[in-house]
Amino acid sequence: MALAMTAVTDRVHMASTPLVNWTLVSDDSGVLLIDAGYPGNRDDVLASLDRLGFGPADVRAILLTHAHIDHLGSAIWFAAVHNTPVYCHADEVGHARREYLQQVSPAELLTQAWRPSWLRWSLQAALLGGLVRDGIPSARALSGLMASTLPGSPRAIPTPGHTGGHCSYVVDGVLIAGDALITGHPLARHAGPQLLPAMFNESQPDSERSLTALASAGTEVLIPGHGALWRGPIDDAVRAAALH
Repeated sequence: MALAMTAVTDRVHMASTPLVNWTLVSDDSGVLLIDAGYPGNRDDVLASLDRLGFGPADVRAILLTHAHIDHLGSAIWFAAVHNTPVYCHADEVGHARREYLQQVSPAELLTQAWRPSWLRWSLQAALLGGLVRDGIPSARALSGLMASTLPGSPRAIPTPGHTGGHCSYVVDGVLIAGDALITGHPLARHAGPQLLPAMFNESQPDSERSLTALASAGTEVLIPGHGALWRGPIDDAVRAAALH
């Protein structure tokens, strides 16, 4: 799948593919990956690093917005092969370690298989490792002290709902919202700020409440977990998502 790179600021870059996005934050010490695509996106993740002049050994850490396989995927390899530290919100650590799994099941997806777009997306996701159930036993909670030592010093904004411990981050004035707020998806009926379909959210009421937390970020650039980069007051994006 085609990889696109967008320079959002001098040190924040968005890597996007048709199915999922991740973020690279760089400084003189190396690079921080925020999310890591599917397991099958490993070559894309490595290519995104290479385009910025980095290799796997330069990844200081991987920070997860949440532990769904399309965001945790290649982090499994980084942790196992390169001992790359993997962090997430404290309430998401058990999920990342696969002590439990909060993810839509294949059986639930089969109920939508009559829809061509759902069937096509399901097959594409499966080919990228969407059925992998491995976790990262070494995943740890991100502390404020640890965040201050990472490239960009990410500021955490807890946004539970999509998963119980979903967390968004602000880096260099950019909001990286994971799946708490997206701008597009192969299953979406329209483009623009929105929530994922309810069946993908662990708690739809919490997902809706977390929009308020995102609005408080006060940013004017949004990197979503899925969809295009969005520029404009985050309040406008939140209002648009709340209408759908």
